[in-house]
Amino acid sequence: MSPYLPVIRHPVFNRVLPGLVLSALGDGMSAVAVGWLALQLAPDHARGLWVGLAIAAYALPGALGAIVFGPLLRNHGGAQLVACDGILRAVFLGAVALLSACGGLSIGRYVVLLAISALLSAWGSAGRYTVIAQVLPSTLHLPANALLTVIAEASTVAGPAIAGLLIAVLGAPAVLAVDAATFAVLAVSFLQIRSLTPAQEPTGDRGEGFAVIGRDPHLLGLMVLTFWFFLLFGPVPVAVPLFVSSAGEIGLLYTAFGVGAVIGAVVTGHLRRLPLWPTTIGVVIGFGLLLVPLGLTWPLWAHMITLAFAGLAWAPYPATSMSLFQRTVPAGQLPPVLAARGAVLVVSTPLGTLLGAPLVQAVGASATFVTCGAATAAVGLVALAVHLRMRTRSRRTLLQATSSSTLR
Repeated sequence: MSPYLPVIRHPVFNRVLPGLVLSALGDGMSAVAVGWLALQLAPDHARGLWVGLAIAAYALPGALGAIVFGPLLRNHGGAQLVACDGILRAVFLGAVALLSACGGLSIGRYVVLLAISALLSAWGSAGRYTVIAQVLPSTLHLPANALLTVIAEASTVAGPAIAGLLIAVLGAPAVLAVDAATFAVLAVSFLQIRSLTPAQEPTGDRGEGFAVIGRDPHLLGLMVLTFWFFLLFGPVPVAVPLFVSSAGEIGLLYTAFGVGAVIGAVVTGHLRRLPLWPTTIGVVIGFGLLLVPLGLTWPLWAHMITLAFAGLAWAPYPATSMSLFQRTVPAGQLPPVLAARGAVLVVSTPLGTLLGAPLVQAVGASATFVTCGAATAAVGLVALAVHLRMRTRSRRTLLQATSSSTLR
């Protein structure tokens, strides 16, 4: 039997699954619409600046919200967190479409509305995975996490195509209105199960999430590994447009990666006995090695195959790394811990993108792929060495404790 069937048929999880699918598709559509609408609203002399600000405003404020709203939200249940994020997204993305229809949308107002809509994004993501930990048995955590990855990656393939059609017919504000509606559905679906996801008991620790991660060397190591993994991927989207000769080729490369990632995520859910730590570290090493050949002067079809394998290699990472958090942290403490994780990670890729611009300018697109790939593989090898050392130390400590107990 497919490992996804028990997840889909679960009497609680299947009530929120349609909302998860719709909101992911809406986000995939907004990936195109956010930048396109900024391009239309921005003055000609500063289009690049405003487009960058708009794209950043749709994601980066989540890091600020994870810290600022911690005292208010860290004790909420997972379903409540997703609902709060969905409501905020629906209201302020809907406001963009409404102001546009009334003729009152300026580029400044647009960026502010996007930023406010994203303030609870880290908490919303934390809530999704907290619900998985709270309502599903531990044996279903990996396939459930993998299912969310499948939904997210599939939306990156289908969403932009749908957005292109809607923009051509109705305009970019209409796409954001649709995205707002999908988040409203998400909020309603999670509000229906809020009584089934209990809130965390208050602890009085304002730095709860960061404190829990800092006290556990394994979680801290996983956070560091993930930060560098995402950071080193950041320059890749900067290099891709300079690596090919047309927009169509860019679309083909991204589609190849997306298809590989969807397949990899589907396969991950079937590997129920997947060793989480070796797989998580192995993904980083493998993905880095697969970036290196992109620096070679191969034909487009060869690079498409390489990126498809890179997507296939990357796909297990979100599911396995999240499963490690769910396995280590009690479900009641997951919301602030995952929000802290999200606050760090939501910065890593954009930061890598910012650092990637001068790197691409200095060494070129091909050399950027080689540099980022080699550095990513090196980070994975360091993580492997640290993991093996910690495991050896743990075994030695256990052996000494056993010997002392035997002597007594």
